[in-house]
Amino acid sequence: MPDQLSRMLGERPWLLADGATGTNLYNMGLAPGQAPDLWCESQPDKVRDLHRQMIAAGADIILTNSFGANASRLRLAQAQDRVAALNAAAARLAREAAAESGRPVVVAGSMGPIGEIMAPMGRLTETEATAMFTEQAQALKEGGVDVLWIETVSAAEEMRAAARAAQAVGMPWCGMMSFEPGGRSIMGVAPPQLAALIERLPHPPLAYGANCGTGPAELLLAVAGFAASGNERPLIAKPNAGVPRYQYGGLVYDATPEVMAEFAVLARDMGIRIVGGCCGTTPAHLAAMRDALVGAPRGPRPTPDAISARIAQVMGPGE
Repeated sequence: MPDQLSRMLGERPWLLADGATGTNLYNMGLAPGQAPDLWCESQPDKVRDLHRQMIAAGADIILTNSFGANASRLRLAQAQDRVAALNAAAARLAREAAAESGRPVVVAGSMGPIGEIMAPMGRLTETEATAMFTEQAQALKEGGVDVLWIETVSAAEEMRAAARAAQAVGMPWCGMMSFEPGGRSIMGVAPPQLAALIERLPHPPLAYGANCGTGPAELLLAVAGFAASGNERPLIAKPNAGVPRYQYGGLVYDATPEVMAEFAVLARDMGIRIVGGCCGTTPAHLAAMRDALVGAPRGPRPTPDAISARIAQVMGPGE
């Protein structure tokens, strides 16, 4: 039987993924420096409420609050022995919110990078990374996620490790890298290289693409590199809502809901199948994106120059 995400991709020309988890939780009272994943046990009502807000804004895919819930990152909070419990709780909270919605919503198990530099530049081996990803993936599976969502990766070795983990637990997955303004990840991977890697994997993802970064225009230019590779696998674009600043006691990002709505339409017109937002993307941003995707007629495929010009026009002077 096809998984929920594959079914929905087969029925719809585009799907809307949710917005930020961590930055929204910070604005809901999460203390600076505190691991957002811990709120799955200490503040479950707030985590569940954020999922509900994203679904109400139109999300077809919601990500569990488990981005940093691997053993390495949880060690910073002396919680490395709670990987199974925290990931299962994250999955359960998202599953509960999805079940209440009355419509199909994909629950994606968020898995961010291990948080250490991969060998040979660093000391983390692929074998060690695979083991940590597998521990997290198994807990998310047992908690009831539909698909694993590997995001914000910068090294090819780490993407391979995550793919092996998904294969080990028998789960479908999606994979995203984060790209810098120069068009490569921090570890030097270019979009065509990621596209080639994806197709060589023995357990390839259902969809892949880019997330995070410095804003919608830069991310769309990176994703254009996937499309140019000739790879026909569904693509994902989930950028940050611009650049953050501290204001009114919280983090505010400079891409308004109108900017993210323009991004969503551009992404759809590029042929990207899954569109969403990363850091700074609030339910208000997501609602504007949904309205634009539903209301704007499909246009011609935008060129890189058109992408930059249209985002800059909506951002306005001085942004």
